[in-house]
Amino acid sequence: MPFINIRITKEGATAEQKQKLIEGATQLLVDVLGKNPASTFVIIDEVETDNWGVGGQTVTKLRAGAKK
Repeated sequence: MPFINIRITKEGATAEQKQKLIEGATQLLVDVLGKNPASTFVIIDEVETDNWGVGGQTVTKLRAGAKK
């Protein structure tokens, strides 16, 4: 029973985009490991950009700096 956890920043991913992520991740396990898609679980966690850091900065600050 595979379990896939996808974490993305909460920046407006649509329901359709999330559906594609779920389908694609499931299909990857089918193709590579021969897993049964009916028992493959996919969870998408959306993390606020203030709670995701890269290089000592929050993504919020990094995104703000990129707009300048």
